[in-house]
Amino acid sequence: MATRSFWRNYALSLVLIGAILIGSLAGWLLGERAAAAKPLGDVLLNALFATVVPLVFFSIASAVAGMAGAGRLLRVLGAMLAVFVVTGVIASVVMLVGVQLYPPAEGVHMDSPAGATTQPLGTADQVVGALTVPDFAELLSKRHMLALIVFAALVGLAASAAGEKGRAFRELLASANEVFLRLVGCIMYYAPVGLAGYFAYLVGVFGPRLLGSYLRAMVLYYPLCAAYFVAAFTAYVFWAARREGVRRFWAHIAPAALTAAATGSSFATIPVNLRAAERIGVPRDIREVVIPIGATIHMDGSCLAAVLKIAFLFGLFGLPFGGFETLATAVGIALLSGTVMSGIPGGGFTGEILIVTMYGFPPEALPIISMIGTLVDPIATALNAVGDSVASMMVARVLGGREWLSRSLIR
Repeated sequence: MATRSFWRNYALSLVLIGAILIGSLAGWLLGERAAAAKPLGDVLLNALFATVVPLVFFSIASAVAGMAGAGRLLRVLGAMLAVFVVTGVIASVVMLVGVQLYPPAEGVHMDSPAGATTQPLGTADQVVGALTVPDFAELLSKRHMLALIVFAALVGLAASAAGEKGRAFRELLASANEVFLRLVGCIMYYAPVGLAGYFAYLVGVFGPRLLGSYLRAMVLYYPLCAAYFVAAFTAYVFWAARREGVRRFWAHIAPAALTAAATGSSFATIPVNLRAAERIGVPRDIREVVIPIGATIHMDGSCLAAVLKIAFLFGLFGLPFGGFETLATAVGIALLSGTVMSGIPGGGFTGEILIVTMYGFPPEALPIISMIGTLVDPIATALNAVGDSVASMMVARVLGGREWLSRSLIR
């Protein structure tokens, strides 16, 4: 029985890890020729992206429609935002300590690329464009994910307010949500092939770049993020659900982490993340609200990366990176770029523009930190995606008390 239980919990994770190791080895042996394997990964990524829009809509709309009124939704959203901010600040401070102990730009000398320009941030217009669209058809695209989330929440509220007349529609939302979750399960049968292809491509094409001028920054970022992934997430989960929560979290989270690292997309990981949170035991109305929204505005890995980029530019241009005001500003900018700007279309690049303009760096600094963003993307995305499942457990703890997991498992 113990063997069957172990295999039931870890079979998919072990298969995916094996596929990734095979793909990585192939990428190392083949070098840039491994780019030929990228279409295998693209098939997986496209399949997941194709399910994201309907899955996010039905999961949020059905979860909100099933809540006991708007009060429950407001409590979930309030707890969620508090958790997002707290974990984002902690991630930023962790990287601040890291860059103080191991300056990422020490010994780095490079010519500043010419021709880059920055544009002023039209923040109000960008926020309006992120939250709303002028045409219903534009909601049916992952490019407007935050607007889709807002619309789905409003549909759920309207379905709940309709009372008995809206019962059939609420059942339709719940049924459609279940169908798309099953569809994700079907897609995951192909995941080993897709992940092997993507890792072959990533290692073969991008691996040599880690040996260039950015090596020191990567030597800091990757181990520190791995430590944050294990230590901080375990601590958060232990606070949320004690030992049983930690056990269930590590038993079910690997597929989401590996999918995020391979695809480089928190959106593409939403379906896998929802399945993981369900198996962990997170209540449906919490996981189906927190995880899709978190994929848009909760980015622990991006907060870590933002501080690294700031410290890298300070070192590159010979500026002292210290003092309370400088460091506090770095945390604020990291939190803004990791939890707010990430929800705006083109938010990653917008966050980099924010770093350059807020500190007054020359325009040539923009492509420099954009390359850092490319190199840190796999593990940053894994942290971002897994952090959403962790956040859902923390929200459940805030709303349900210390025994929320045992009550959820009984149901």
